[in-house]
Amino acid sequence: MFKEKRLSGEMIYNGRIMQLYKDEVELENGKKSVREYIRHSGGSSVLAVDENENVFLVRQFRYPYASETVEIPAGKREKGEDPLVCAKRELEEETGLVASDYRLIATVYPTPAYTDETLYVYLATGLKTTAAHLDDGEFLDVEKVPFEKAYSMAKCGEIRDSKTLVAIYAYAAEKARGEM
Repeated sequence: MFKEKRLSGEMIYNGRIMQLYKDEVELENGKKSVREYIRHSGGSSVLAVDENENVFLVRQFRYPYASETVEIPAGKREKGEDPLVCAKRELEEETGLVASDYRLIATVYPTPAYTDETLYVYLATGLKTTAAHLDDGEFLDVEKVPFEKAYSMAKCGEIRDSKTLVAIYAYAAEKARGEM
């Protein structure tokens, strides 16, 4: 089993959604190295599928990429928050939907080289409409698309977001095995 021993460290930045650290570590071979990494509370996301196999995607601008992305509804977990509670909140806030059934279909480390973020991916069914209530400064469009179109969007590169790709491919795999 591989392991690195933390020798020292410092917080370089303490922000609203993340903290940046720089640690000195001892490697397996006894040599020393530096690890820079981000601590993040993680998040939850939801592949919402209606009775006609439509899925609900959100299109929004993502500043780091300077472009719009197509994603499943998702959001940051509050410190200590249950991932399912977060998933339910984010689905309603972003799409105006609530679901009667939720099932965890994946747990993802989106970028393990430099962050400890964990994303929980849920499948939501038994959908009912309520009212969306976006966070301040959050702007997005909700798109209801047939699952097969979402799958095609993933395959052709229109969808690049990791949690959304995982959700779509996990759901497609379940369908192919006859589990859906």
